[in-house]
Amino acid sequence: MLRPRDSKSSASAPNILAKELVISQNDPLDAGTDNTVNTVPGSLTDNSTAVDIKFSVPFVHRLRTTRHVAGADFPTLLGVLTPGSVGPAKVLLVAERPVADAAGHVAELARRLGECPDIELVRDVLLVSGGEDVKNDLSCVEEILNQINSYDLDRRSYVIAIGGGAMLDAVGYAAAIAHRGVRLVRLPTTTLAQGDSGVGVKNAINYFGKKNWVGTFSVPWAVINDASLLESLSDRDFCSGFSESVKVTLLKSRDEFDWLCDNADRIRNREMSLATRAIATSCELHLRHITEGGDPFEMLEARPLDFGHWSAHKLEPITDFQVRHGEAVGIGVAIDCFYSHLKLGFPLSDVQRVCDCLSRLGLPLWHQALSPLDRLLAGLEEFRQHLGGRLTITMLRGVGEPVDVHEIDTPTMAKAIEMLHHVGQPLRG
Repeated sequence: MLRPRDSKSSASAPNILAKELVISQNDPLDAGTDNTVNTVPGSLTDNSTAVDIKFSVPFVHRLRTTRHVAGADFPTLLGVLTPGSVGPAKVLLVAERPVADAAGHVAELARRLGECPDIELVRDVLLVSGGEDVKNDLSCVEEILNQINSYDLDRRSYVIAIGGGAMLDAVGYAAAIAHRGVRLVRLPTTTLAQGDSGVGVKNAINYFGKKNWVGTFSVPWAVINDASLLESLSDRDFCSGFSESVKVTLLKSRDEFDWLCDNADRIRNREMSLATRAIATSCELHLRHITEGGDPFEMLEARPLDFGHWSAHKLEPITDFQVRHGEAVGIGVAIDCFYSHLKLGFPLSDVQRVCDCLSRLGLPLWHQALSPLDRLLAGLEEFRQHLGGRLTITMLRGVGEPVDVHEIDTPTMAKAIEMLHHVGQPLRG
C-alpha cells in the first residue's frame, strides 16, 4: 500500500465550455435567489467586509459507443480530437499492458493515429500495469507526468487511456494535475469501467492504506465504450462489472432491474447483445445521475451512486485487494439490501431477487473477511471522511426508492451480514 511522502501537487478541472449536454457545479452553501451567498449572521465586524459570489462552471460530457474503434469506427475517435490551433494535436497513448498483449486493437489504434495529419502521436504506446496495484504506488502517476513534461504536452493536448477502471483512475489523476488539466480520453476495457467508472467525473489513487484517498474531480474530454475491447476479459472480470448494473437499477429503475434479473444467466454466458445492453443501460443511468442529479462533484451530503460501497471500499484493502472492486460492490449491495429490509422495510422478496441475480451473474456473495465485523465497520468512518460532514449512507425502501440514513445500527448490521452468510457463496478464484 502506498505510503505518504511530502508533496505539493494541486489539481483543478479544466474549464470546458459546453455546447451540448452541460452540467454545472453549484456552491451548496445556503444562497439567495441572486448570485450572492448569505453571510453567517454576526460574522462581520466593523473592520471586515465580505464578497461571496455564487457561480457555475459549464462542462460537456462526451460519450460515444462503438463496436470496433480500431477498425470501422475509428472516425468516432477522431471526431473527439480537435486539431491544435498551432499545429497537429499532440497525443500520448497509454494502454494497460495486459490489454495490449491480449489483442491487436491497441497496436492498430496507434498505427492509425500515427497516420493522421492532424494528430502528432508523440511516442509509441506507453504500457502501464493494470489492476488495483497501479493505484497503490506513485510509479504510474509519475511516469505519465514525466511523459507529459518530456513531450511538451499542454492543456489542449490529449492523453488517451485504454484500460480498466483502476488504470483509468491513475492515468486520469496524472492528466488532471498536469498543467491543472490535460484533456483525457478514456477507452474503458472492462464491463465495470464501461458501465460505471469510465463515465465518472473523478479519479484517485490509494493512500494511507485507504481507497481513493488522493484524487480530483475532473470531467473527461470524452469516453468511448467499445465492445471489441471487452473480448480479452477473463470470465471473472467480465462478470464482476455487472454488480454496478444491479446497484444502479436498484436505485433508478424497477423495469431495468427486472430485465437484468430475467437475463442474468445469459449475460454471464457472454451473450454480447444482452451484455452490451446491460452495460449501456448502466452507463446511461450513471451518466444521467452525474449530469442531471445536481451534485456532480459530490459537494452535498449524499452520494447515492455509492450504494453498497461503504463496505466494498473497506473489503478491498482488508483482503489485500484479492477481491475485485466489482465483487466487493456485489457483496456490499447485498449487505445493504438486507440492512434496508431490517430497518426500512425493503421487501425480503426483493432482497432474495438481488442475491439470486448477483449469484447468477457469477458474483460471490460472501468473503471470510466480513468477520469479525469491527474491521468492516471501520469503513463507515472512512466513508464519512471521504465525503465530509455527517455520515450519510444510501439505503432502499424499495426498488427505485433510495433513502439516506445518517447512522448505522451495529446490531442490525451484524444481523444483516449474518443473513447474507446463510445465502452467500464464497469467492472463487
